[in-house]
Amino acid sequence: MRVRSLLLAVVFLAVVAGSSYASFSGGGSSDNQPPPSNPSMDTQSANASSPRQEAEQIYASAYEQIAKAKKDLADGKTKNAEKKFKKALEGGEKATALDAKYHEAWNLVGYASRKLGDYDKAFAAYDKCLAIKPDYAPAIEYMGEAYLEKGNLDKAKEQLVLLERYNAGDDAKTLKGEIDAYVTKHPEATPAAPAAAPAATDSSGSASSGSGQ
Repeated sequence: MRVRSLLLAVVFLAVVAGSSYASFSGGGSSDNQPPPSNPSMDTQSANASSPRQEAEQIYASAYEQIAKAKKDLADGKTKNAEKKFKKALEGGEKATALDAKYHEAWNLVGYASRKLGDYDKAFAAYDKCLAIKPDYAPAIEYMGEAYLEKGNLDKAKEQLVLLERYNAGDDAKTLKGEIDAYVTKHPEATPAAPAAAPAATDSSGSASSGSGQ
């Protein structure tokens, strides 16, 4: 029993030493584990998340708020949806403050802002997202929808051209459907084809073929 106790003690010390080394080296899978329920200050420092990791956690929560807000809208609960969009916007802005290169978070800021009616902020956020990742199809598609909501059909069509250029099949299909629905609802937005030019006439008033034959 005494020998066994000594062996257990040696194993325990080896484990403690190994874990301490891992925390200082910054490696090991333990970096992805959640912190203890009541960690000490040293443990908190060793397990501190990077700004990007913290931003991703906030983004995930904000994304959930977007999903809940969309459900509220579908159920006709406009006020509840607005509250959730505001929470999502706050989360998206916190995420971009932690990591200004987080293009998905900028896209979320644009989406939430648009749903809250702040189109200036929405367009600015989409621009920042696409400045980081120009071919990010969701932001392009959402920007196209925003232009339609503002009555700018030509700009929406420009976004559709971009989506087709980037072979973003699903997003292109979605935006095309929105454009078609907009044109059906607003036929005046599409100018009529110009009428055929009248045939030229000679001095006698008869039509001239213009071919010299």
